[in-house]
Amino acid sequence: MHLKHKALSVHLLTATGAVLSMLAMLEAVQGDWPMMFLWLVVAFVVDGIDGPLARRYEVKRNWPTYDGVLMDLIIDYLTYVFIPAFALFQSGLLSGWTGWFAIIVIVFASVIYFADTRMKTRDNSFAGFPGCWNMVVLVLFAVKPHWVIILAIVVALSVAMFSNIKFVHPVRTERWRAITLPVAVMWVVFAGRAAWVEFHPSSWAIWGLVLTSLWLMLAGAAQQVIPDRR
Repeated sequence: MHLKHKALSVHLLTATGAVLSMLAMLEAVQGDWPMMFLWLVVAFVVDGIDGPLARRYEVKRNWPTYDGVLMDLIIDYLTYVFIPAFALFQSGLLSGWTGWFAIIVIVFASVIYFADTRMKTRDNSFAGFPGCWNMVVLVLFAVKPHWVIILAIVVALSVAMFSNIKFVHPVRTERWRAITLPVAVMWVVFAGRAAWVEFHPSSWAIWGLVLTSLWLMLAGAAQQVIPDRR
């Protein structure tokens, strides 16, 4: 296949995220949270592979007509922020004023963060929490902590968006990638399994989901504390 056609194919792959977000939203409206998260997990996988493909086939040079970065941001906002925030509110995990407060903070802070030109660090990590609410809310559905804990997590991560705390990119952050990338793959497996069994509390996937999430959330901060000896 000609390089231009391959580059176009990558753009079209990215665009499928819009379809997946619509499928997830339809399930969310019906209150089918496990199915909604399954579609979001599929969208997460697509988002994980289209970036490396875009760099491999140099989409900016071989098919510059479409702005892949802009397309990716639009879809990421839907799948990472908007739909998970809706699920958090509509599911009843946060009720009353707490639900309203959470969704307003999440969507407002996230849209500002997504537009911030300083969101990437020199090592291709993220400066501040990168708005991965799809991952956070999925874990909250699986664990179902007290509403006070959920609200505290929402506030803490919203504040962390505008901090200097580093969060690793599973693919692009080179340091510890030999650990982080397999952990991210395991997270996808655990997330898919947890949603498939409708977040049954006895499922082994719940513990795997929590442990892999902790690594992905804290690895960047740990790198800031532990000096690179290379």
